Amino acid sequence: MDPQGTLLNSWSAVWVVLSEDGLEFYKKKIDRSPKGMIPLKGAKLLSPCQDFPKKPLVFKITSEKKQDHFFQASYVEEREFWVKDIKRAITCLEGGKRFARKSTRRSIRLPEVNLTDLYMEMKDQDNGIREIKLEQNNRLFNYCFTGATVVEWMISNGKARNRPEALVLAVGLMNEGYLQPADDMSKEAAESGEQTTFLDDTKALYYFADSGFFCEGYSSDEDVLVKEEFRGNIIKQGCLLKQGHKRKNWKVRKFILRDDPAFMHYYDPSKGDDPLGSIHLRGAVVTAVEFVPDAKKYDVDGNLFEIITAEETHYFLQAATTEERKEWIKAIQVASKSGK
Repeated sequence: MDPQGTLLNSWSAVWVVLSEDGLEFYKKKIDRSPKGMIPLKGAKLLSPCQDFPKKPLVFKITSEKKQDHFFQASYVEEREFWVKDIKRAITCLEGGKRFARKSTRRSIRLPEVNLTDLYMEMKDQDNGIREIKLEQNNRLFNYCFTGATVVEWMISNGKARNRPEALVLAVGLMNEGYLQPADDMSKEAAESGEQTTFLDDTKALYYFADSGFFCEGYSSDEDVLVKEEFRGNIIKQGCLLKQGHKRKNWKVRKFILRDDPAFMHYYDPSKGDDPLGSIHLRGAVVTAVEFVPDAKKYDVDGNLFEIITAEETHYFLQAATTEERKEWIKAIQVASKSGK
């Protein structure tokens, strides 16, 4: 297990048996032979684990041979249960005593989840989380959802067995930048440094990192609505082909590029004025490309370019002509450097 990788992407669920002298772990509950065993004689246990400061449910066992093993429980109570019994077993071995408790056999949930795939499922227009408008404290939050909605969606779609497990995944999505806090309540929780950075609450608001989220609030100087993302001057607009993230199909979208703050909003040209989404360009990289994954499948060829946001989200676009592609690339590069 690589401590440098993304914990929720790299690790898998295991079934664990605590015996009097070791910790055995199995791929499945019904397996007769363990995948491995960690001897507890001379071992040390650390909880919470400082190797993953943003993942408070992780604990570390260092064997006598200085090998590190990391585990993550589903919730705090389960972590404490394991930590207490493993420490007791280690203490008994040090004192030459026998661990009195019968072998403990329980499931530690270490979800083998690709967070990128989970994020795309959450954004699916048909089966994902619905982005809505919510009003709080004289402010209107557009394209957002509540923390409780995220938790309930994960459980109802089989991504988690219970609310504590759903919270583990939600925290992972936040740590990777896929989910962002929208209101003061969720922002304070995310920045507090406490164990739970994601709130399972109907009043805590969040949004997708590459959505069309914006907040409208009443100005202190005049009674008007101020849309944060739409404050910038329009420096370019027009239609481009855009590749979808989920199905990889290509559709014509109207794009409006603004600076300070630097955003590209895209719209369905046949519908109303509400954007389908937005691309935050601060720190983004844009380059011309000659090949796009799955492009041949849909006969898309030529005048292609790619935008990679600071959150490493990739957008593939196609202009009508080579000259138009150059103009878009130049305009986006200027906006990404000057806008906030």
